[in-house]
Amino acid sequence: MTGQDLATLRFVSTPGTCPVHLYDTRRQAIVPMEPGPIVTLYTCGITPYDATHLGHAAVYMGYDILQRRLRDLGYETRCVRNVTDVDDDLLRKARELGMHYLDLAAAEVARFDDDMVALGMIPSWSEPRATSAMAEIRSLISVLLEKGHAYESGGAVYFDVTTKEDFGQISGYDQETMLTYANERGGNINDPKKRNQLDFVLWQPSSDDEPCWDALWGAGRPGWHIECSALAMRELGDTIDIHGGGSDLIFPHHECEAAQTEAATGKPFVGIWMHQAMVRMDGEKMSKSLGNLVFVSDLRKTFDVRAIRLAIVANHYRTAWEWDEQILPNAVERLNKWVAASADSSDQTGALEDVRAALDNDLDTPTAITLIDEAAAAGKGVGLAAALLGVEVAD
Repeated sequence: MTGQDLATLRFVSTPGTCPVHLYDTRRQAIVPMEPGPIVTLYTCGITPYDATHLGHAAVYMGYDILQRRLRDLGYETRCVRNVTDVDDDLLRKARELGMHYLDLAAAEVARFDDDMVALGMIPSWSEPRATSAMAEIRSLISVLLEKGHAYESGGAVYFDVTTKEDFGQISGYDQETMLTYANERGGNINDPKKRNQLDFVLWQPSSDDEPCWDALWGAGRPGWHIECSALAMRELGDTIDIHGGGSDLIFPHHECEAAQTEAATGKPFVGIWMHQAMVRMDGEKMSKSLGNLVFVSDLRKTFDVRAIRLAIVANHYRTAWEWDEQILPNAVERLNKWVAASADSSDQTGALEDVRAALDNDLDTPTAITLIDEAAAAGKGVGLAAALLGVEVAD
């Protein structure tokens, strides 16, 4: 069932009537979307030093399904997914492998893109690289310096968090929690060049074997957070509808990103912050640093990619879940039932309206799947409802 087939049943929302509600991390509540006819989305992309794992796929699957529902409603969506192709982790891995960092990035981006295509993800509206935005990054840092939100120290430039009274608004964390996470996630809270422990780097001197760009305050390279602010504003404007990524990015990355962007523009940066819970394995979050990864490219060798999608979306995007070896066989069994029910039916609208309603309620994909299961068990064609989840089950 193609997107065009789904479009034949599409209705167009009028301004102010979008039925989609999402959980906003900042407000800690499920809130209505209030988009214009073009919905802008920015999701933090990969740091390309390893292959796509299930945690990555889960993040981008949530944004994929959200876009499918919004397009079903008649909205145009523009989703930007960046590539962090200059970063401490990438440079470290390239050094270990004896490769140029951009060669490593290119190889891993190609593998990632191949996985995204195989999984049936809606292509990104734009997929910009951090290295493409040095002019915008330097300009943004200049604005922050001019407005007194940043300072130079020891050849680096830092953002002064004390100039933003609402620092902490995205995460809602207290000072102690922010310090803990900053320390665990590369914040270097004991950097003697900083005025405050939570201040974060906007520009830093490069080591001898690292890439380097000229700047008014000294040659070097950008910090992590400033890259996404510059790319998001360049691609989508000063204020965007939806922004997010994995829940491990809430702090420090998204907190710092919001602070510096709003300090520079004086405008709200994001309408709704949407974050994906972690996928776990052996009791720990699935991550490159821990090495407890299940790679999409490996799963594709054995399982139908539609089953991989179903295995992921069977879990609500805000609920952490544990990987185990039975998940994909169960998804294959479910997929076969949906295909069988839809094979001989001329009517593919089974469960469609109920699934739409489930997705409008904070992308409730587990309920959507249960509704499709029930319709398929009753012998109804479920092609259109399954297509809203990105699963093609009918010709």
